[in-house]
Formats: sequence, C-alpha cells, structure tokens
Amino acid sequence: MHIYITTQGSRLVREGRHLLVKKGEDTYRTLFVEKLKQVVLFGNIELTPAARSLLFRHGVDTVFCTRDGRYQGRFATPEPKNVMLRKRQFRLLDDQDFGLRFCREIVRGKLSNMVTLLMRIRRTRDRNEPKIAAREIRALFTGIAAAETIDSLRGYEGRGSAIYFNALRWGLQQDHGFARRVRRPPTDPVNAVLSLLYTFLFNRVYAAIRQVNLDPHPAFLHVPDYGRHSLVMDLMEEFRVIIVDTLVLSLFNLKILKKEDFRVEHPAPAALPAPPSEPLVDVTADPYGHMSDLDSSDQFDVPSQRMGENTPDDLDMEDSGGKPAVKLHDDAFRRVVENFERKLTTEFYYPPEERVITYDAALVAQAGMYRKVIEGSLLVYQPLQLK
Repeated sequence: MHIYITTQGSRLVREGRHLLVKKGEDTYRTLFVEKLKQVVLFGNIELTPAARSLLFRHGVDTVFCTRDGRYQGRFATPEPKNVMLRKRQFRLLDDQDFGLRFCREIVRGKLSNMVTLLMRIRRTRDRNEPKIAAREIRALFTGIAAAETIDSLRGYEGRGSAIYFNALRWGLQQDHGFARRVRRPPTDPVNAVLSLLYTFLFNRVYAAIRQVNLDPHPAFLHVPDYGRHSLVMDLMEEFRVIIVDTLVLSLFNLKILKKEDFRVEHPAPAALPAPPSEPLVDVTADPYGHMSDLDSSDQFDVPSQRMGENTPDDLDMEDSGGKPAVKLHDDAFRRVVENFERKLTTEFYYPPEERVITYDAALVAQAGMYRKVIEGSLLVYQPLQLK
C-alpha cells in the first residue's frame, strides 16, 4: 500500500502497532504498518518520533516532498544485502558494450511509446501535426540502431523528446498555454502536472528497484553522479508516456482539472543577509566538494529531461523565460494523487509474462527484468511498449 499525506498541519502518530493520520483531535485514517510499502509526506506534516521508529522497524520507504510536490529526500531504509549483485552492478559500469545495448533499448522504447501516443492523438483529434511529429521521431530509429556511443543515444533521445513535446499539445482539447516542456519552474498548468507526476513516478520506480534488491545509483543513460539515483531515472523513462503523459491528457480532457485549479506564484525578492560582525569559521565546508542545496541542484530534480550535459534540446525544454511558476491548489493536488493511484492499479496485458497485471506491478516486473539482465540470465532488457 502506498499512502500520500497532503493535508497541511496533520500529524502521523503511533498508536500501538498502527499509525494514525491526525489533525488536531480528529483522526483521518488508520494505517496498518505491515501493509505499507511507501508513505509520501507533502509539506507541513509532522512525523512523531514513535511513528518514525515504527516506519524504520518495518522498512517502509518514507518520502518527503514540498507542499507542491518537489522531492526533498527520504528515509534510508536498509541497504540491499546481496553484495555480489551490487558488485556486479558497479562492475558493469565499465562495460561499454553492455551500457550501449541497455541505453539503446531504453531510448528506443521511450521514443516508440511517444510515437504510439502521437498516433493515438492523430486518430482522435484529426490533425496532421502529431502524425508529422511521429514520422520525424521514427526517422531517428535508424540512427539509434547504429549509434556507437551512449552520448549519441542521449542526443537522439533529446531530439525525439523535443519533437514529441512540441506536438503533445494537440492531444489537449483546450488551450492550456502548453507549447513545450518547461520544468524550472513549470509555467503553465500542463507542465505543472507533468512535473508533479514525474516526481510521483520517480518515487514508485525507486521503491520497485529496492523491492528487487538492486542498488538505485549505478546506471548508464543518466550519468552517474554523487547522490544521483541514476538507475531510477533510467528505468522510469519507458513509463513516462505510458503512465504520466496519458494520465495528464485525461485529467485535462475529462475536465478533472480546470483553469481555476491552478495559481500563479511569483517569487518573493530575496533579502540580502547582514554582514557578520566578526569572521566566521566555516564548519560546514564540504571537504569533497559535492554537497549542494537540493532546491538549486540537478542531483535530485526528478522531472528533469536532461540525461547528458548541456544538450541544446534539453536546455530548450527547461528554460522558463523568467515566467512565474504555476502550481496546483490543494484540492486539485489531491485529485491528481487519487488519479495517479487509480492509474497504477489499472490492469493491462503484460506481454513478457503473458498475463494481466497492474501498472504498479509492471514497475516491479521491469525492475526484476533488469536484475535478470544484470545477473546474465536474460540477454537483453525489453522496455514496456504502449499499445
């Protein structure tokens, strides 16, 4: 069970072997900790020491986000105990052929899903722009198949994503000001929901990777870096279109989200700090030169489309042009959470196992498939394809 706590000012408290979500003297929900897989706390939510201890004891993945959904951090649950598996993960980082094969499949799978969604839009909206964009993305597949470096695959992914997001707006029945992917900050309702749901997806893929005892850090398409969960970002790529993008179109086209569900937030001017009265000893200096403020760092920026360094397409997708951020009101935020969970519990036919499973189970199944590739019992990773 995955729980999202969004009510500001609420508390997560322990009562015996259970957890209670309370605000004031009112109890909103009782949680049976042995059934919990993940708890996500948004904004001003108090977690009592007793509740924290119970979550630790049961190894529940506990995630902290800002009120508007930006990832801040998580409790470090016990590390995977399969040392030989982790050793193999890190050893494969030096295997260029393995990395190239894996990245080729990830990029091919992601762009194939983009093409499929664009052609769906073409059929339902009766416009040529999505078809043209799909054709342009398909033209990249020859280069992807022949690519000799991971950097070149990142370039194909960046170009394909730019084409895709420029055409995705034709899947919306109304104009919501969305023309391309802008994430820092999101400057229209569609980008705001995309960023939020990519963060949700990141958290679920992280939990799936830990469930199959893989280390979430070593990967290939997203450059490994200090503290970066690169494997999470690699494995979530194929699910962006399947889970998030299709859901975003539904939320707006079915009018689950409307214009009045959003607000424009202008940043407050920064106050200049007063100069110190005497020299300070820098006791917080980072001897390794790697630590940084999460709010201004790319290390944990989950909704990021960037996988290489300074690629023009990625920079174009991120530039907000100095516009203020667009954010969801609290009621709409909860609606997004509810519909995300509903999407993940939707069943579909899963070809690798020839059976019907939920999208949530598919996250774990795909992480398990990657583990088999790591262990050598499966030759090629097969990304999930949108049908």
